Amino acid sequence: MNFLQNWRKRHSAASGVAVSEAVREDPEGVAELLSECELLRTRAWQSKLELDDSPGSLQALDQLPPRWREDPEELPWLGNDAGLYLGTVIVRTVPGALWDVWPSGRPVVRLASGREIDVVDAGLTWATTGAPELFQVYAEASEA
Repeated sequence: MNFLQNWRKRHSAASGVAVSEAVREDPEGVAELLSECELLRTRAWQSKLELDDSPGSLQALDQLPPRWREDPEELPWLGNDAGLYLGTVIVRTVPGALWDVWPSGRPVVRLASGREIDVVDAGLTWATTGAPELFQVYAEASEA
């Protein structure tokens, strides 16, 4: 993933640090990289929606017309960004939530309860079908 490559560039690629170690060593740096979501933020801005990393912005995203579905090349990228943005909102607003990485390298959100949310999968599913809504995933995470 790009976030790992960027992180390694900033933290000496020669160190051979694994992704999970990167999360433990520099959780804020990894969280910052995961929150970039450049494509999603650009598409939201084009729709006059500012993504402020709040639960309300997830509700606003859920209301956007899914024009990205018209572009099969953009769809997976936008879905990935939507998942990372969902994770960013959860990590920033749900007490005890933090980023973690599965052995496959996929970023997930771990809740204080220990439950893991595959936010990338949730974002891809949302981008493709519209369900579950991003805010619904957030609401379930905030209640866990």
